[in-house]
Amino acid sequence: MRKQYVILGLLLVGCLQFIQAQFTLDGEFRPRTEYRNGFGSLIADDADAGFGISTRVRLNAGYKTDTYKVFVSLQDIMVWGENRQILPYDQNNSFAVFQAWAEINLGEGFSTKLGRQVLSYDDQRIMGGLDWAQQGRNHDAALLKYKKEKFILDFGLAFNQDYSHPTGFVSTGTGYNTTGFFSYKTMQYLYLKQAWENFTGSLLLMNNGFQDFDTSNDPDGVSNLQTLGTHLDYKEGSFGIAANAFVQTGKRQGDVDVKGAYLLGLDVSYKASDKVGLGAGVEIISGNDGDPGETGAFFPLYGTNHKFNGFMDYFYVGNHANSIGLFDVHVSANFKLNDTSSLMVKALNFSGEQELASGEKSLGTEIDLVFKKKFKGYALVAGYSHLFPSDGMYELKGIAEGVASDTQNWGWVMLVLKPKFLNGTK
Repeated sequence: MRKQYVILGLLLVGCLQFIQAQFTLDGEFRPRTEYRNGFGSLIADDADAGFGISTRVRLNAGYKTDTYKVFVSLQDIMVWGENRQILPYDQNNSFAVFQAWAEINLGEGFSTKLGRQVLSYDDQRIMGGLDWAQQGRNHDAALLKYKKEKFILDFGLAFNQDYSHPTGFVSTGTGYNTTGFFSYKTMQYLYLKQAWENFTGSLLLMNNGFQDFDTSNDPDGVSNLQTLGTHLDYKEGSFGIAANAFVQTGKRQGDVDVKGAYLLGLDVSYKASDKVGLGAGVEIISGNDGDPGETGAFFPLYGTNHKFNGFMDYFYVGNHANSIGLFDVHVSANFKLNDTSSLMVKALNFSGEQELASGEKSLGTEIDLVFKKKFKGYALVAGYSHLFPSDGMYELKGIAEGVASDTQNWGWVMLVLKPKFLNGTK
């Protein structure tokens, strides 16, 4: 009997080790405090600055075998104090399944990935995870993937619905009622990337279909918007250069014709020393030229837009969707203060790609600072941004200069902990 117990114990230990080799369980705890005195738009002089704390909590579980992978990520976004005491439910209703996908190995470099997932490519200009936002960005999609050496091909499909019937499936119709923030009914895209020794190039071809409704609120067809373009990246020693070139055509939400919409970006980086990195760049995004019934305005759609055009989110973060476009010139410096801390300084000058009604183009200048400090097992990140608006910014945001506050700024501090509860090695 004692031998049987020993054998059973050994089997249990072996099974546990086998499971641990394939199963991962980790999480994230990310509280962030923000002081908002002009974040996203100009604040009036008689308005009080916003101040609050939010926390993102995630629990991620993954399982891997030779033939498939499964990944589930649960998250909740909690604003401190949003629920009254002993409330029996979450008033914010922010708990969500952030990711839930399975990837099946089809052999010969092919695989398919199905479910809710993050779609992030290149510098995340058009498609990105938007990790800065506490809620992040995800897509419900099916992908066919191919990878061989330094070549990657992804073909993605999505068909979205928002069933309101209590039993789930409705018997007739596929009208998609969710609108805003370029929520799409259908999506098809092809992404190709090839890497060489010092150079990588990618191509993105994407179509998004937006549900149109007639005056009776019945589905009246789909507006299809095409986004086509490339991302190029070259690195040689301490020097680097990256470029984006994208165009949009077709119809955007509301059956609006899109003609001549484009995004062009060029960034140069130089590592001056082991502790100093320098950067400079320019980005031009086309705006609405005012022709009735159509627009020439480009929108970066599903990218990590907070990463671009200033951290104060004055452009293309839930705003500026069909406006005067943007001409962004920026310079930056990254300083490695020691082995565990760094400081980034960035200055950006903004102008409209098109003129405002007054003929003004100049919008202003923004200064961004971000400090990072790594500790054993966690990190502290803090930032400060200050906007110096020009006359055009007051006109763009619809507030008179005499009414606006003399100081437009934003500050934040964020703690990041990513515990690994169980880390498979297989």
